[in-house]
Amino acid sequence: MIAVFKREFHAYFHSPLGYVFIAVMYFFTAYYFFMGNLVQNTTDMSFLFNQLFTVVLFLVPILTMRLMSEDQRAGTNQILFTSPVSRLGIVCGKYFAAFAVYLMSISGALIMALIVEFFSKTDWPVVIGHLIGLILLGASLIAICLFLSGLTESQVIAAVSGFAASLSLVLIDALVSVVSGKTFKTLFMYMSFNNRYHGFTIGIIDFSNVVFFLSIAALFVLLTGAGLEKRRWS
Repeated sequence: MIAVFKREFHAYFHSPLGYVFIAVMYFFTAYYFFMGNLVQNTTDMSFLFNQLFTVVLFLVPILTMRLMSEDQRAGTNQILFTSPVSRLGIVCGKYFAAFAVYLMSISGALIMALIVEFFSKTDWPVVIGHLIGLILLGASLIAICLFLSGLTESQVIAAVSGFAASLSLVLIDALVSVVSGKTFKTLFMYMSFNNRYHGFTIGIIDFSNVVFFLSIAALFVLLTGAGLEKRRWS
């Protein structure tokens, strides 16, 4: 797994993708910090983190689009199949490489919090809650998009399907307000990433929300591994 992780992590920076992804995330972080804190002259960073929630939803598919699909297109997955690494180890190596790049990209929010602390006073419980929420959101979304990348040889299709998945997660909140049945409302509220993320935004670390995001991540990593194993014997 470590070898796969190193290979995939280095691949991000042997091409523009890793640099561009981090740069774009830093750009949005700086922009929303400027608009939400400097322009409004406030130390409340909620606006920044709330906007980053949406940014992450639609940028992560770009980060993950090549992880599985590129190996299928180039045929290098056959080399991986003959390696001593297990199928799940291959998937985990790719997953953690993308997750490491993602962590680097959201570090800009921590830098902004330190800037606020330098000049004034940062509400650290809320900031830490937001950061944990972003980390868990990224962990689950990367796993979902990794799974989708494994379903196609096309990076474009992988990215588009990731965008569609992200859009679906956003639309779940809209469905809550339009469905009439109590059962459906409860189900959509339970599945709502935004609803789960909200608790972190006020500094509340709800164990059930942590388990939810980690369970989603684990589920889709396992599904990706199962799909890879199936292709090996097909």
